[in-house]
Amino acid sequence: MTASSLPSPFPPPLLAKSRSQRILALYFPHLATDRIARSRWGMSWRCTGRPDGPPLVCAASVKNAMRLTALDEVAERIGLKKLQGVAEARAIHPKLEVIMADAAADRRFLAAIADWCDRYTPLVALDGEDGIFLDITGCAHLFGGEAALLKDVLSKLQQFGLDVRATVSSSPGLSWAIARYGQETIVGDGEAERALAPLPLSALRLDEQMVLSLFKVGLRQIGDLFHKPRAPLARRFGAGLLLRLDQALGRDEEPISPRRPVASLSVERRLAEPVQAEEDLLHLALQLAIALKPELERQGLGGRLFELLLFRVDGAVLRLSAGASLPLREPKRMAALFRDRFQALHDDLDAGFGIDIIRLNVLQSESFSAEQQDFSGSGNEQAGLGTFIDQVAARFGADCLLAPVGRQSHLPERAFLFVPAAEVVQGLSKTPPLAAEATPCRSERPLRLFRHPEIVEATAAVPEGPPVSFRWRRTLHRVRRAEGPERLASEWWIDAKDTFTRDYFRVEDEVGRRYWLYREGLYERETNAPLWYMQGVFA
Repeated sequence: MTASSLPSPFPPPLLAKSRSQRILALYFPHLATDRIARSRWGMSWRCTGRPDGPPLVCAASVKNAMRLTALDEVAERIGLKKLQGVAEARAIHPKLEVIMADAAADRRFLAAIADWCDRYTPLVALDGEDGIFLDITGCAHLFGGEAALLKDVLSKLQQFGLDVRATVSSSPGLSWAIARYGQETIVGDGEAERALAPLPLSALRLDEQMVLSLFKVGLRQIGDLFHKPRAPLARRFGAGLLLRLDQALGRDEEPISPRRPVASLSVERRLAEPVQAEEDLLHLALQLAIALKPELERQGLGGRLFELLLFRVDGAVLRLSAGASLPLREPKRMAALFRDRFQALHDDLDAGFGIDIIRLNVLQSESFSAEQQDFSGSGNEQAGLGTFIDQVAARFGADCLLAPVGRQSHLPERAFLFVPAAEVVQGLSKTPPLAAEATPCRSERPLRLFRHPEIVEATAAVPEGPPVSFRWRRTLHRVRRAEGPERLASEWWIDAKDTFTRDYFRVEDEVGRRYWLYREGLYERETNAPLWYMQGVFA
């Protein structure tokens, strides 16, 4: 098994306009019908040829009428158009095959294609319902240049049964326009005006009404706008026209927003031959972790959240995430996290026909402080507890281990909350307020509190006195001793205005069991029928 390692090959996201910015726009004119064709004839149907059959279209209800929303190439060749009525289309071709449109399935399909595009750059963004943007700035040389990268993308997407058009240029607007309305595949810097001039105004991503208004005054191509005074155009057609023009020309910044968080550190291996065995994948994950350690040490960081990406040869992408309770840079511990993740997935981890690219990302990192071990060579107890929590969380999920954390509230059921144990080990809870700010535990409170108070039937000698007996969970208890009341008012800044005051009592029944219950509502001041609730029991 041979592999080539590419440590941290991708640049940081471009937040500001750069002269060297290069954007690849992918346009899928037949996305919906290609999805259906793949499921019927297999991914390689475009390479082997389309089977004989009627034209394929998708239809949906548009303005209370069934209209065509997507067409395959055969349907386009016989003259059918989008938004054409289904009845009219059947009159043109009676054997037309009409399938109900599934927008959700099309979105999932486009998202899966975007995941596959992560092999070229982590800066991938969806473009509407039929396009994808890739910021390949600084990445093209890893694939032999822009022409070689573009050839690789188009050939592989065609092998997956997709009709795709692509253009690389210096701005998203220019790439979008050429991919949909032009013929060029690579537009160099400084060639924007030449490439845009012959294109229709729709290539500027303008709405139909504005395009029609421009057409009425004799403006039909983008080149017609280049030498027109800008102020009259802005007054008559709005600032949006000039904004779209400047974006296409690269004069105005238009950053793309990656659909996934960009890793601060990343290493990957491209395999000469695909692998399927779990042990091979874990071995590669360990090798990637070893390659990642020097950079973490150089920056004085430790990883808190890791992501392992497995790119299958059929285009699917498997993403496995694993978190650490404390900053981590030891390769064996990183690999152990994903070993536990593999064991949790078990049969759900489908390598298909093999994995040809494996990548390890650090999605979240923190400062790492090395600690001196004792003479026995063992680490501190907190590190050992963190290792245990990491292993359990990787196998069963982050919420499988919870720990109570106090917070500021005088109502018992609000005086604490449960957070993942990893946050407690780290000493910082993401849900404010923090445990350090909470009031200390009061000794007169029971150790066991119910998550929700349970209603009881209680009898008191006097309206505002302690109970003399109560029935809880179908059992009658007679009170031998009682202490209280402890009066707690409602939290008016949280609760509604009609929330009642509580009077708490610590009581002991005839057999020595001790309970903590309260009466809700002040008699004749807040309510004439106070209710009793069980809040907890003493050990």
